[in-house]
Amino acid sequence: MQMLTILGSTGSIGQNTLAVLALHPELYGVYALTANSDHQRMLKQIQLFEPSVVVMRDTAAAVLLREKVKALKISTVVLSGCDALKAVAQAREVDCVVAAIVGAAGLAPTMAAVNAGKRVLLANKEVLVMAGQLFMDAVASSQAQLLPVDSEHNAIFQCLPQPFDNLNDAGVRRLLLTGSGGPFRQTPVEQLTAITPEQACAHPNWDMGRKISVDSATMMNKGLEFIEACWLFGAEANQIEVVVHPQSIIHSMVEFVDGSTLAQMGQPDMRTPIAHCLAWPQRILTEVKSLNFFEMSDLSFQKPDFERFPCLRLAMQAFSQGGTAPAVLNAANEEAVAAFLAQKIHFTGIAELVDTVLQQTEFCEPASLDVVLHADCEARKYAQSVIQRNPRAVI
Repeated sequence: MQMLTILGSTGSIGQNTLAVLALHPELYGVYALTANSDHQRMLKQIQLFEPSVVVMRDTAAAVLLREKVKALKISTVVLSGCDALKAVAQAREVDCVVAAIVGAAGLAPTMAAVNAGKRVLLANKEVLVMAGQLFMDAVASSQAQLLPVDSEHNAIFQCLPQPFDNLNDAGVRRLLLTGSGGPFRQTPVEQLTAITPEQACAHPNWDMGRKISVDSATMMNKGLEFIEACWLFGAEANQIEVVVHPQSIIHSMVEFVDGSTLAQMGQPDMRTPIAHCLAWPQRILTEVKSLNFFEMSDLSFQKPDFERFPCLRLAMQAFSQGGTAPAVLNAANEEAVAAFLAQKIHFTGIAELVDTVLQQTEFCEPASLDVVLHADCEARKYAQSVIQRNPRAVI
């Protein structure tokens, strides 16, 4: 039996992971669950999966949860804080860590899991965006096993020959990273300023959290995935092409030098890549329904429109600039999305704020995690100062 720590168990990836685990209690057990502040959902997960430890980043939420657990006479230990997150990620009892904390908050505990040589199921793309070289170096030195959970990277992983060393030896010409284009793929560009948070969070295909849904609507999500794919597969920027695929049936493709292209297909359901990573190199049952090819009207593909999706262009530029530029991009985007969801800036202000922060920041080589975190912190401060000067304005 594999024992798991799930970092971010109350989010979309965490909930889907637990849904897969529930089908295979003979194969997987839960050592620890973590969350930010959703103590009500966490209590339900405790009752269902009986983890040894639970960690809440928010101290007040931990206090409330601890009282409820005590009242129910449940033996689960409730801890709080960042140090506790790292502790459950590297605990000796743990075989596998699902890294599903959204954003920069997931960097430290995911790195702790890698340094401890765990099998890491990576769903936090920001880890590689912020500290790609440091993270991949740590994977190599610790001999941790890194498996990609994001549907696009998991699709590429499934299409590549195993064992995989590098793209050239595998005969790969390019990686085709697909994205749906989100809910505003056909919305007139001049109408994008008036988009509301509710509209931006209503993804046509995927059921995701609010932050990731907004990232999908701006295609920043695809930009972050572009950077992540470069690090995961050792790809140069010119070896990856982003393809808009509205139906979200083909999750990504790999083109080989002989002209062959392999595509991984499936329902837009995160239980599939999660189950693939959990069981790799085997396969396990999920309750994801089969594709019905006779009901598919068409599969269409388009080039991304950089005027409509400037965040995608900014992410590609940040990767080309290198150093701490991707960390600054990510920090500015997180602040911009939070401001948009709080109705402090317009939808189009997200890209404009990110662009402003990137233009006003000097980048350096991230020699250590502290350098990355400092760049992240400074970018957030500058983004917040711009938001405060321009309430409800297009930046």
